Order: sequence, then structure tokens, then C-alpha cells
Amino acid sequence: MNDSLRAARVATFVYFSLCGTLMGTWVVNIPAIEERVDITHATLGGLLVLLGLGAFLGMQVAGRLTDRLGARVVVPATGVLCSVALVLPGLPRDPWTLAGALLVFGFCNGCLDVSMNAHAVHVEKAYGRPVMSAFHATFSVGGVLAALVGAATASAGLSPAAGMAAMGTLGVVIALVSARALLPVEPVTADTDTDTDPAPETEHAPAPARRSTSGRIWILAVLALMVMLCEGAANDWSALHLKDVLGAPASTAAFAYGTFAATMTIGRLLADRLVARFGSMAILRHGAATAGVGIAIVTVSPWIWAAFAGWALFGLGLSGCVPQLFSAAGHADPAAAGANVSRVAGLGYVGMLAGPAVIGWLTHLVALNHAFVLLILLCAVTAVAAGILRTDPDRKTEPAPSGH
Repeated sequence: MNDSLRAARVATFVYFSLCGTLMGTWVVNIPAIEERVDITHATLGGLLVLLGLGAFLGMQVAGRLTDRLGARVVVPATGVLCSVALVLPGLPRDPWTLAGALLVFGFCNGCLDVSMNAHAVHVEKAYGRPVMSAFHATFSVGGVLAALVGAATASAGLSPAAGMAAMGTLGVVIALVSARALLPVEPVTADTDTDTDPAPETEHAPAPARRSTSGRIWILAVLALMVMLCEGAANDWSALHLKDVLGAPASTAAFAYGTFAATMTIGRLLADRLVARFGSMAILRHGAATAGVGIAIVTVSPWIWAAFAGWALFGLGLSGCVPQLFSAAGHADPAAAGANVSRVAGLGYVGMLAGPAVIGWLTHLVALNHAFVLLILLCAVTAVAAGILRTDPDRKTEPAPSGH
């Protein structure tokens, strides 16, 4: 394994961490910005839809640009744009200006998200073994870093705009410095590079093969929507479940999401080695099944300690699912990796945003813990449908090269 490939992997870790840090910086400043703009929680919820809409649009644009211009151009460019755009939500003093700022920031964040995932697919292909899940783990680490920095800037008396501007400036530097280490040429295997003997899922393939690939991508996208809907529900409702359903004090209830996030991160750090040994289909199937068992425990248990165990299992099970879906989408056609990842990530992001809202709507009909039955069903469907990864030629188990 050459040094340039190792450097490209490290640079990909950096961009994933940067993306998580930038988004996390916005999240930790939400309370202060909400107070400054003087809006209600309901108004903020509506504004967050614009953040999601911007991200979805950015994903679609960046996917095609990455295929056309290459990740080495698009990833650092979107890293700079997202870092610059971070300061925008910290400036407004009225809801309309904040709406525009969130739309722009969401768009830039979506562009960075898809382009770095497309580059991660190419790094994984060059490595010849699974490395995608670890990249997603560093995204979570970026969120932790943002929380620590946000706490430090708040204690120092800095305004949200000043703290976000400082982080954005650092982000620009990081994005530019890391650019040179990205892969200069997207690694494409010989059979995808020739017209005489094309792989069955390349741009040179006949129309039926292209339609088959497109159909498979949309199945992966629907699975991503279901898995990320479960993640979104855990993000917003785990702490409220312990507080409202089990009567835990707020200080205890807060650890519900912490437990979920911790096992999610640990699972992603371990998932690549498990994929190399058992295959991506097994990770998706057993991961979704484990998540289903975890959320079932949460749904029925009257004990706080069991709820913690359930949320831990839920996070551990879900941890490896999304990386396998993104990776499968990127490997389906190396010539269209960006576009395919953008479809799967875009629909998945819709699920992430919809999760809290769907559970909230169900609470008008049933108790909160009973609303989690929907999550059990989604995990079960994902486990059954995991066979879609069986046909993925790029995720076969291979011996890991030396020099990790």
C-alpha cells in the first residue's frame, strides 16, 4: 500500500470530521440563536425544514459535479463553501434572514456530504477492503468536538456569530490544506474502463442493465430512508422517552441519547473489520435485526436500566447500516458514484428529518413508546431486504493489505 493512498484515507477522515464539526457547531448554537432571533420552537422547526431542503438540493448538485469534475476538485471546494456558510446562521436577527441563511448552509453541507462520501467510495475501492464505516464514525467524532468547542466559546462569552466565524475560518484552512492528499484520479477497474468488455453496470452497458442498476439504487435509497428515519427518531425522542414515559429526571434522561450515540460511534469503528469478515449483507441484516430488538426493549420495558440497554442496542445495530448502503450505491457504477450516492444520501436525509416528525404525529394517536412500533417494523423490513447487497461485486471479503 503506497503512501499516497494512506494520505488520501487520512484526508477523507479529516473531511468527514470537518463536516460533522461544522454541522455540530450549528446544532450547539441553536438555543442561543433561537433566543437572539426571538422565535418559538414551532417556528424553529419550520426553519429546520429549509436546512434539510437545502441539504437535499446540494446533494443532488454535488453528486453530478463530483462525477464530472472529480472529488479532488469538488470536496475541498465544498469544504470551503460549507465553512464560510457556517457563519451565516449566527448573523440574522429576524426569522426571514435566518431562513435564507439555513437554506444556504444546508445546501453547502449537502454538497460536502455527498462529495466526501463519493471520494470515500473510491478510497475504499483502492484499498480493496471495507473502510467506509470508520469514515462515518469520524463524522460523529466531529460532533463531539463541536460540543466541546461550543461549550468553551460560550463560557468565554463569545456570541454565536463570533464562535461560528472562528470555526468557519479554521474549517477553510483545514479544507484547503487537506486537498492535496485526495486521490488525483478516481480508481476504476479495467473492466469498467473499456468499451470492448464493459462491466454490466457501467455507462457503456445496454439500457436493460442501466435500468437494473437504477432500480437497485432506488431500493438502496428507500432502505437508507428507513434506517435514517430510525436514527432521526432516536436523536429527538430518546431523552423524552425516559423523561415522559418512564419518569426519569431530566439529568438522567439526557444520557439516553448519549448511550445511543456512543454505541453508534463504537459500532462504526468496528464495522469495517466485521464487513471484511462476514460481508456487507450480513452487517445490514444482523445490524437491523439487532436495532429492532433494541427498540422493542425500549417500547415494552418499564425499567430505566432496560431502556438504556435498549437504546444502546438500537445505536449499535444501526451503526453499520448506512455506511453499507452508501458504499453499495457508490460501487454500483464507478462512473456515476457521485450521482448514485446523492440519491441514496438524499432520500436518507429525508428520512432523518422525517423521523422526529412522524413519531411526533403518532403521539397524537398513541403513547410515545407505542409509536416506536413503527421503528421496529422499519428495522424488520430492512433486515429482510438486506439481500439487495448480495449482488454487490465490490464488497466481497478480501484479505486486508498489510500496513493499516
